[in-house]
Amino acid sequence: MAGMAIFNLPSASSIFFRASPSSSLTATLSLSFKPSVLPMRGLSGKPFRPRFPKIYAFSSNDIKVGSNIEVDGAPWKVLVQLQCMPRNRILKCIMVSFEFLHVKPGKGAAFVRTKMRNYLSGNTVEKTFRAGVTIDEADIFKETKQFTYKDGSQFVFMDLNTYEEIRLNASDVGDKMKYLKEGMDCIMLFWNGKVIDFEVPITVQLTVVDVDPGLKGDTAQGGSKPATLDTGAVVNVPLFVNIGDEILVDTRTGQYMSRA
Repeated sequence: MAGMAIFNLPSASSIFFRASPSSSLTATLSLSFKPSVLPMRGLSGKPFRPRFPKIYAFSSNDIKVGSNIEVDGAPWKVLVQLQCMPRNRILKCIMVSFEFLHVKPGKGAAFVRTKMRNYLSGNTVEKTFRAGVTIDEADIFKETKQFTYKDGSQFVFMDLNTYEEIRLNASDVGDKMKYLKEGMDCIMLFWNGKVIDFEVPITVQLTVVDVDPGLKGDTAQGGSKPATLDTGAVVNVPLFVNIGDEILVDTRTGQYMSRA
């Protein structure tokens, strides 16, 4: 905070002697200040994060596909969820989406059945929770990192704010390496201070480097053919696609979407 004070005095002697009734003593105080806003960063220059992890709890009834939960001290991602409850002894199934299925069995206690993947080991298991029980949400946070280059068997990502590098082994990247291109922004998932997973963009633009030549008259409606892309991925494309074409690919399914 910056301040400025201005005093107007009739004479210097009025400072040391009692002013006479005829004398005047005026003081004008003018303050100007502007709040300082400092970025919340630690000593290392990295963005500030709470010292203690934030653990939130929710009911098993609130579990959804994509939820991150903590079970037995490990982080898990819910892949499939089944919610089952008794209703007049009639089995009813309602398909809510491709991954959600609400089942109402004839009798028995209500429960929630899930299929989960362990972020640390990669194992996928099925687990059943009693309806209404409390489950801890995994303290997972996300940060954007840019894939910069490949160093041997390691993939190097960089924080463009701090220039800190993060290296992942090929086993950590898995099949996602088929869609990685230098300069691509990815989402890193952190748990307990370490990377447990990362996400590539849902839609990526890649170049066809090898494919059988298209035939005259080929249209989007017809057959398909395999095409090799500049990242090494192989996808089925329409017959009219040729070498050098830029195409859009859905990384969730690995399917051709359209020309770029």
